[in-house]
Amino acid sequence: MTLLTWTLWSIAALVFGGGAWFAYASWREAEVRATRVALIGAIIAAAPFVAAALLPGTVQTPFGIGLLALTILALFACIWPDRPEQLPRRLEPVERIDERDIMFSRRELEPGSEKYERYYRRHPGRREVDERWRAKPGLMGPGSRYEHPLGFASAEATFRAVDALQPFVEGEPEGEPRPRDPEAAREFVCGWARELGAVDAGVAQLNPRHVYTVGGRGERYDSPIQLDHPFAIAFTVEMDYRMMQSAPAAPTLMESAQQYLNAGSIAVQLAVAIREMGYRARAHIDGNYQVICPLVARDAGLGEIGRMGLLMTPRHGPRVRIGVVTTDMPLAASPEDRTPAVEDFCRLCKKCAKVCPSQAIPYGDRGDRWRIDSEACFTYWCEAGTDCGRCMIACPYAHPDSGVHRLVRGAIRRSPLLRRAAVALDDLAYGVRPKPKPLPEWMDSPD
Repeated sequence: MTLLTWTLWSIAALVFGGGAWFAYASWREAEVRATRVALIGAIIAAAPFVAAALLPGTVQTPFGIGLLALTILALFACIWPDRPEQLPRRLEPVERIDERDIMFSRRELEPGSEKYERYYRRHPGRREVDERWRAKPGLMGPGSRYEHPLGFASAEATFRAVDALQPFVEGEPEGEPRPRDPEAAREFVCGWARELGAVDAGVAQLNPRHVYTVGGRGERYDSPIQLDHPFAIAFTVEMDYRMMQSAPAAPTLMESAQQYLNAGSIAVQLAVAIREMGYRARAHIDGNYQVICPLVARDAGLGEIGRMGLLMTPRHGPRVRIGVVTTDMPLAASPEDRTPAVEDFCRLCKKCAKVCPSQAIPYGDRGDRWRIDSEACFTYWCEAGTDCGRCMIACPYAHPDSGVHRLVRGAIRRSPLLRRAAVALDDLAYGVRPKPKPLPEWMDSPD
């Protein structure tokens, strides 16, 4: 066997092995289409090298050398890095956000109440829009499209458990604070957050754009938010891949509620511990936020803001929930981990916009930032009875954090050519508009 023949057989084996590895990972994930595409792709990609290896020597030499040259050129093209000026620059919000304007605050307004009338006097254009979603069954409402009484009851139970955490959100520090090394303190609180179940954690310096201007829920409604803590600890918890695959059906809502609870539990534990150390601390949990969690998490080095307006994390994409604790405990900010390639991938991909049932996600370029149509999104939630999640699970970054997907994410981060290839290959393997998976068997009852 000549060196050329051996090289061609080796490349064929390597290419086929890579495709088989992807097929096996897809089979483990119960992705039938992706398994089939990977196997067929492995055969097609390996075929030219096998054919060249089988040719007689006089024909093999020019054909084989030409094939190897093309392969080397393709590899160089794939590892060619971005030019910094080609990547999107990080943009900051121009205006701060009034919590009274978010959909969850508007949902709590009682029709006919003085608070209701006062809000729509300030924003008359929103009354008609909001009346449309108020006319629908609502989140966990009877008669909603994805009504599942057992699933809805389970989600409601989890949200009540979140409510039980509310008394521990704020409190007075215990005793006098003791000086601590800011970097050691950061490593401790972030390490403990991971030990408690967080995927990742980081620290950011809190600044005004992170904080709502005016409270919009519960007792803080209409009250200016005065949050003078200089530091924020942000962390993420993973949302289960299998539960999210049925989005927008009831498992999505159940998993969403569960991870709000998990994030809330970790945040409360961190806040209480910091108060025990003699410092002020506030946990920001579901139903009781004073900060805009995705912005805090981004500045803490946990990801970037994607097309769908959610935090895009390196390991799970948008398939996370975020917890935040603000404090005056001296902490060193986490090193900046800017990943503009993620935003560039969102610019190319558009899959979340394609699958969005309400077409609330923009298709166009970012401009100053991507803005979703929150009214259209929430109207669909009130029709579906769940918090949807179609955009989240369709995102190519949301695939399980396995070796094959980590390899793809690493390639996306480093190569502009591979970002474009990844968009096309994800569409091929999973579909341009991937369909929801059936409910988990234990949920698929006649009820």
